[in-house]
Amino acid sequence: MNIGFDLDRIFIDTPPFVPDWLINKLYKEKDNGILLYRIPGTLEQKIRQLSHARYLRPAMQKNIAILKDLAKSKNHTIFLISGRFGFLQKQTEKIMQRYGLSDFFSQTYFNLKNEQPHEFKDRMVREKKIDLFVDDDLSLLKYLAYRNSSKNFYWLNDRATATIGKNLHAIKQLQNILPYANK
Repeated sequence: MNIGFDLDRIFIDTPPFVPDWLINKLYKEKDNGILLYRIPGTLEQKIRQLSHARYLRPAMQKNIAILKDLAKSKNHTIFLISGRFGFLQKQTEKIMQRYGLSDFFSQTYFNLKNEQPHEFKDRMVREKKIDLFVDDDLSLLKYLAYRNSSKNFYWLNDRATATIGKNLHAIKQLQNILPYANK
């Protein structure tokens, strides 16, 4: 089984005291059914680079432990597919190295060419034949689930657990994918 994961809010947390609504406002141009992510100008890129420093992005140890267990299994090929823009490449490499995350993925893919994140992830899900994908961005997951009806998508959030669509499910903890990953 091919399993794909996003990075932020799956294995790496956001800076402390920054609310979700602010992150969405900074990252998304629209979130009204038409998905469009903002590619920031030079000044905002510098601010985002600072906010993506590894000391402001703590590891989510419980989720990394689950990743380690999945990586031990020979039944899975595990991919990291992050929509992070190319201007965050240095910060991302430092975070990946600091937390040893690259060791657990068969391959890692980053949005270095600054594509729209949902389009980049859609392409990667198709190219890598991902069967199960976990992300924290519900709008993005709805887009992917609609375009990839034979795949399963999981929205990791701390508020709800439910089936949102035929192939889109909300989970509160990453460990909730284990029964599906071990089929």
